[in-house]
Amino acid sequence: MKRSTPVTGAPCWAELGTSGMPAAQTFYSTVFGWRMETDPRDEAGGYTMARLGDAAVAALTPLYQPDQPTAWTVSFAVNDVAATAAAVTEAGGSLITGPMDVFEEGRFAVVSDPEGAVFSLWQARRFAGAELLNAPGALGWAELLTRDPAQAKRFYPEVFGWSVRSSEQYTQWGIGGEDFGGMAKMDERFPPEVPAHWMPYFEVTDVDMTARAATGAGGGVLMEPMDVPDGPRIAVLHDPGRAAFGVHAMGSGRG
Repeated sequence: MKRSTPVTGAPCWAELGTSGMPAAQTFYSTVFGWRMETDPRDEAGGYTMARLGDAAVAALTPLYQPDQPTAWTVSFAVNDVAATAAAVTEAGGSLITGPMDVFEEGRFAVVSDPEGAVFSLWQARRFAGAELLNAPGALGWAELLTRDPAQAKRFYPEVFGWSVRSSEQYTQWGIGGEDFGGMAKMDERFPPEVPAHWMPYFEVTDVDMTARAATGAGGGVLMEPMDVPDGPRIAVLHDPGRAAFGVHAMGSGRG
């Protein structure tokens, strides 16, 4: 059975940084049915929680740095953010921001792997992360796109203790006996200026219908809906700010 709440070492949150907050809020509300809840505190900087019912499933934020791209960031749950950030740098990655506190909610850092793929570390206090996972409209998979899979296979198990299951076509990451994400090699279809990156996949009930909804709401399709052999139906979409994200069919996994 797929996990419905975060566990240490696995993805626990997805957060969109965008320069077009109003358009992004409208887009994701239309596509996923998310209800937006903006933190009214000035010091929160416009941080907006996306909810399905009462469950927090993701967040949207303004861009906080001049050079910050419009993009989704995946966060991984850790027990000690400072220790994990140190492990990242020891394994050849980089510390970008933090560690720092987020009110009473938790502690985080933004880091990157040796190739520059950015991700976040989250040490929970009052807030553990997504209150719903592996359900329609919620985070269901996290995928690393990289030009150096061999390096990634060394780095992430060293930092997080992940298991690795590889075939010629795809690599799957796991923890505690369950796969939660994967890795795909970036080929000539990716322009040279596109960096290595993590991309969230959100579960949906109908991939094709979601792709049409995204296009109708001002986004578009980067990879047309397709069936993965012995796996789910998937697509890669983008929002009005060109931030990429994946969707996969309800109840499916990549195992």
